[in-house]
Amino acid sequence: MTTSITGTGDVEPAVREELARLRESIDNIDAAVVHMLAERFKCTQQVGHLKARHQLPPADPAREARQIARLRALAESAKLDPAFAEKFLNFIIAEVIRHHERIADDAVGGPPATGG
Repeated sequence: MTTSITGTGDVEPAVREELARLRESIDNIDAAVVHMLAERFKCTQQVGHLKARHQLPPADPAREARQIARLRALAESAKLDPAFAEKFLNFIIAEVIRHHERIADDAVGGPPATGG
């Protein structure tokens, strides 16, 4: 009796069903993560516009440090590698700052010209 998933016909039906069930859960979680990130970026876009209107800098290192510490603690309590959580948040923060810089540039120079 084998449970290898490298072949197509050598997997027991119960194993194949369990694998499908787990993968469906993973797919649902991935969808939720994408939707949550979309909501987060909607909020950070609003922050970017607010910062641009009031000439605030795109980055806020003190807030970023607090958020990283907060996320590391949440990761530890959730049994997730805090270093991974920090890398993930740093990736998101870098993207948010990039968006804020673009919003600020657009506010100063007006909307970008369209080609034609």
